[in-house]
Amino acid sequence: MNAHEDRAAASSRGLSVRDITVRYSRELPPAVRSVSFRVARGEVVALTGPSGCGKSTVLRAIAGLEPLESGSVSWGGDDLAGVSPHKRGFGLMFQDGQLFAHMSVAKNVAYGLAAGRVPKPERATQVTRLLELVGLPGYGSRSIMELSGGERQRVALARSLAPTPKMLMLDEPLSALDRALRDRLAADLARMLRETGTTAILVTHDSREAEAIADRVIAMREGALV
Repeated sequence: MNAHEDRAAASSRGLSVRDITVRYSRELPPAVRSVSFRVARGEVVALTGPSGCGKSTVLRAIAGLEPLESGSVSWGGDDLAGVSPHKRGFGLMFQDGQLFAHMSVAKNVAYGLAAGRVPKPERATQVTRLLELVGLPGYGSRSIMELSGGERQRVALARSLAPTPKMLMLDEPLSALDRALRDRLAADLARMLRETGTTAILVTHDSREAEAIADRVIAMREGALV
């Protein structure tokens, strides 16, 4: 394989996490130690394990929010060392959704598009499409405060997908919901990720949720892969 072919193959692979170690303090053992895995473009991978095992730390390290003690994170063969979080092109969705209560549903969904200076007509079209995708057509003018917990998470997902991220990282996005709603949204989330061809990493302690959403499940315990 020549250099050009090798580069093309690397680009098609998507995310590569190689032997990353994260330590919050020199006095403490590593929160994450020697973790390695890959996520192909268009693949959905779940990181599972008990609370405190390092799942969210891995996610934050990939996003560039936690420094690596050692190891590397790359996308398409390009090492992301020194690349700031907002320039990595990854989307993040957390358990609480982190929506703006003073904005309408449409303005929340369009937030990333506005920051990226997408023209207003294109922005409006994208918001309409995404609200239909997440099952909230016609909700654009509503206040966030009028929505149920499940509806808010659907808005948060639409907002995360709006800028078309290279990869979407979801940190326990359904854990605050009741079991029945959680199961229903897990099925919807799996469908939406496939329909949009989104590369994604899901962090969850719920093995049932992981199996319902992900193509592949990676288990963690005490800061390492099992």
